[in-house]
Amino acid sequence: MNLELLEKELNIKITKQIQEKFDIFEQLFKIYNSHTNLISKNDEKNFFEKHIYDSLSLNKFLEKYNIKGSQKILDIGTGGGFPAIPLAIVYPEFDIFPVDSIAKKIGFIEMIQKELRLKNLHPECIRVEEFPKDKKEFFDIAVSRAVAPLNILLEYAVPFVKTEGYFIAYKAKNAATEIEQAKNALVILNSAITDRIEYALPTEISHKRELVAAKKTAATPAQYPRKSGQAKKFPL
Repeated sequence: MNLELLEKELNIKITKQIQEKFDIFEQLFKIYNSHTNLISKNDEKNFFEKHIYDSLSLNKFLEKYNIKGSQKILDIGTGGGFPAIPLAIVYPEFDIFPVDSIAKKIGFIEMIQKELRLKNLHPECIRVEEFPKDKKEFFDIAVSRAVAPLNILLEYAVPFVKTEGYFIAYKAKNAATEIEQAKNALVILNSAITDRIEYALPTEISHKRELVAAKKTAATPAQYPRKSGQAKKFPL
């Protein structure tokens, strides 16, 4: 795992302790992935480039907006723990809340949490639409990676972000189209696209990516998010 690239390209300081945690994480991930499909076997070959590096590209947003200190970050549809686990390792001052409806995936994150003693990682097996009402307007930032189109993600995320907080969607080549299709959702949910931060994964074949940042401008109408499945069946 070439963690030096994180320092060189993403300006993330890698201490000996962080290096050790990533080494253990990688070992455990590959063992678990051999019998439980967290990511595809082909993707495992690019574990660092496509998952660790991609997850931590959020630092481009954090630095640009000078976001420091204690932050509550919601990771929607975390899957095998991306970006939640890399973020929890690198930013001990952040409280990271990964949610996913698939128990085996949250079970893996819970194991990593214990093995690496990540007290700032708070996984929960739940659909985000079923999150308790006291979590509305609770998070400083919400993130999501490879889960759904932007118009659907906005309904999942924005209600749980504080006013003036951000939702960051990790996107690839279809970002512009998704932003166009999300115009109605942005208006209904009182949010606006404020930035698109481009970057590339350090893979042999070019993988262009971007962070699409949506800022919450006012409180979300109380009926959102709708019941499970509604956002996907009838997107705003």
